[in-house]
Amino acid sequence: IDGSLVASQQSGAEDILMLNNGCLCCTVRNDLVSMLTELLTTRSDQFDHVIIETTGLANPAPIIQTFFVDQNLANLLRLDGIVTVVDSKHVGLHLNEKKEDDVVNEAMEQIAFADRILLNKTDLVNAEELQAVEERITGINTIARLQRTTKSNVDVPFVIGVGGFDLDRVESAVMEEEKEEGHGHSHGGSERAEEPHGHSHGHSHDEGHAHTHGPDCEPDCGHDHDHGHSHGHSHGHKHDDHITSVSITADGEVNLEEINDWLGELLEGRHEDIFRMKGVLAISGFPERFVFQGVHALFEGSPDMPWKEGEKRTNKLVFIGRDLPEKEIREGFAKCIAKDSE
Repeated sequence: IDGSLVASQQSGAEDILMLNNGCLCCTVRNDLVSMLTELLTTRSDQFDHVIIETTGLANPAPIIQTFFVDQNLANLLRLDGIVTVVDSKHVGLHLNEKKEDDVVNEAMEQIAFADRILLNKTDLVNAEELQAVEERITGINTIARLQRTTKSNVDVPFVIGVGGFDLDRVESAVMEEEKEEGHGHSHGGSERAEEPHGHSHGHSHDEGHAHTHGPDCEPDCGHDHDHGHSHGHSHGHKHDDHITSVSITADGEVNLEEINDWLGELLEGRHEDIFRMKGVLAISGFPERFVFQGVHALFEGSPDMPWKEGEKRTNKLVFIGRDLPEKEIREGFAKCIAKDSE
């Protein structure tokens, strides 16, 4: 129906490309890859961004993984961010919905994967209800930026140019999370890069598995390493939600071998439950900070700006996922702190 409505506003049918059945919910779709490839090879000079709007029941993970796993598409597009629109009037009904053990709560997943959240229909709830919804969202996702909206009226820069998967923006995202307690709602997006790269964005209404890096990495390997001991904080909520965030802030430097081993074991054993992760690490013996981000087992990282002379070396990590063992994560990370920096 939405496709027909959009088509009716266009001057010609040739401007509309439809997927086979319009469904992006379950798997990495070959027709999605084919459609995007066709658009970007035949009309490469006409796109700055590509926005993908999914159904309200979509799981964002397979769509995200498409842009990393398919090499041809990765050469054309760069995933920019996930934007989720949350219905502030009714989202509680979906978040509280009881599911069978093997059935996911789509509303929680769409919030958990988000880089930006539009808390919509704010005119339909009072201030107390709105605050409760924001606190609930923050308990699920601490790194997404949230904006209140009515009829989804939002400035374009909030949902375009997000940089949710750009390593050079990881540090600012993690530091921002420490200031504001993150919020989440899920949209996906893509934006076209200058050379052959574009960006793609996804957007869900509700409201992975690529490669892992082993313990033998060096800081310039392009993988990401974790470190720290935990004075982090995780944000609580009044509900017994299975999807939450675990945040760690730790001064000092981490041992390269220890952090590689710990992070490798964590991803190997829990990649299905870790939806998103971002972090900034101070690795012993290396002058640069190391930044990383990941989705399930798909993980990437690289050296970033050098630490300034006299600057306190602080590690910051955020994990968002299902039934995360917070105590185990904190203790495991604490063991990675280099002895001479404690």
